[in-house]
Amino acid sequence: MVAAAPLVAVPAGLPAPSLAAPTANAAVAGPAGVGAKSAFLYDDGAKKTKWSRAATTKRPIASITKVMTALVVLRAGKLDRTVTVKQKHIDYAVRQGGSMANLRAGDKLTVRQLLNGLLLPSGCDVAYLLADLYGPGWRGFVTKMNKTAAQLGMKSTKYANFDGLPWPSATSTYSTAYDQTRLAHFALMRADFRAIVARSSYKLAKNKTHNAYSWTNTNRLLGSYKGAAGIKTGTTDAAGYSLMFSARRGTRTLVGIVLNSSTTNETARFTDAARMLDWGFGAKSAGILRVPPVPAGANVD
Repeated sequence: MVAAAPLVAVPAGLPAPSLAAPTANAAVAGPAGVGAKSAFLYDDGAKKTKWSRAATTKRPIASITKVMTALVVLRAGKLDRTVTVKQKHIDYAVRQGGSMANLRAGDKLTVRQLLNGLLLPSGCDVAYLLADLYGPGWRGFVTKMNKTAAQLGMKSTKYANFDGLPWPSATSTYSTAYDQTRLAHFALMRADFRAIVARSSYKLAKNKTHNAYSWTNTNRLLGSYKGAAGIKTGTTDAAGYSLMFSARRGTRTLVGIVLNSSTTNETARFTDAARMLDWGFGAKSAGILRVPPVPAGANVD
């Protein structure tokens, strides 16, 4: 494997990911039955690229964009400060037809709580609120997203917005399987990020400052695939059903992504990921993943 070029200008406290760059013959041998147009699988412990397909092809990434949104916020800190939900954050998500955490105007929540609403139900209302807060202003926030991508060596990535919705166009935000696996590798270095994306659900009881919230993770690999530990779903018409994923078995951690597993079958991304993980772990009794149905009231993203 050809080693990836070292990263430059990585902020203090942010060690550089060490993914190997994809090779020309990376797609020759690998897991059978994977339908994704682009895919990447990385052994995080061995620091070795296991398999890839069209790893450097630029594609829209839909709500997987929110992984970078979360990372920019986590890096900035001040996670326990309380912020107030504004009606414009809700109106935006409704207008765009995005998945929502169903925030209520006037509610006061901490940034730490809101990150769960961002990553589990894939709340576009939360994404706008956090971008507005940490930019300050969403344009400034998107600039920070692109700056972070450059610092991490994600050379074929561009963020046009904070949530991956198809504006200004369906392909304005784009990346590659390779770049997004680099991002996953880096984000998983943070214990706070790992804790959020591994949760199947998150609940907040009603109190004097906010309404009750119950958020279900859109990643149904959790609880259905042994060792699944995250990370994030995404779908738009242009991106297809996609998934950034991670799983642990024993002392081994595999990280990967499938982009556009299907445009019609939303479970295809989960079965693609399971086949890749089974192959990567060398599972002797690999079978077709039984993806559980969408829980009542939960989002599909």
